[in-house]
Amino acid sequence: MKPVHTIDDVIITLGNIILESKTNNNPLGYFATLYRKVTIKVKEGIDNDFFDDGPRMEKLDVIFANRYLDAYFTFQENKTVTKSWEKAFNLSNKYWPIVLQHLLIGINAHINLDLGIAAAEVAKGEDIENLKGDFDKINEVLSSLVKEVENDLAEIWPTLKKILKWTRNVDDFLVDFSMKLARDGAWEFAKELSSSPGNMITELIRERDVKVAEKARIVIKPGFIVQIVLMIVRLGERGTIKDKINDLNE
Repeated sequence: MKPVHTIDDVIITLGNIILESKTNNNPLGYFATLYRKVTIKVKEGIDNDFFDDGPRMEKLDVIFANRYLDAYFTFQENKTVTKSWEKAFNLSNKYWPIVLQHLLIGINAHINLDLGIAAAEVAKGEDIENLKGDFDKINEVLSSLVKEVENDLAEIWPTLKKILKWTRNVDDFLVDFSMKLARDGAWEFAKELSSSPGNMITELIRERDVKVAEKARIVIKPGFIVQIVLMIVRLGERGTIKDKINDLNE
């Protein structure tokens, strides 16, 4: 992986992952596609003074993205990654998860673990509360795009649209992974890291990683009834992985 120092570097590297995923028919391209859309929106926000501190937001974006990119390329080399990302990446080897599950398990690892770490790092030496406004804004961007993707998927696969409308079990499943809960948990974790002595940080991250990896089971094994519903949705998904990535990219 080439060094990633700017938000433009992030966008380019994510684009390379997407191209590689389409070539290899790899479901990991789903999350990379969503993430690239988020990063482009953040860049637009920086350019349009949406954030309180544009340069700080770019720094946060780069630190945050590098945690995902490092995990992705480390996993490609068959080396050890965090338990949270291991759960997400291993899902790509299975047939039955639907596109939305691939996105949610990536969000679980990246928001619930990585975002708090990145926020604490960018606020190092300062009062982390000064970052709260922009922290919420970057999550607003992500939340809006996740909702947009859900709607797009429902339009592409009518079976999903009907199920999301009529099946309460799937709705509850999605609520469990609501962006608000993920955001609030990430902020509390960021504050905990920011207020802890340096010699405790590694252990705090390890403990958090274990908890976040456990939460992934909600996506992987959501229960018998929900699993049956998702299997029906999966059978209704049309096209190759490349086709689905292209659909997400529109």
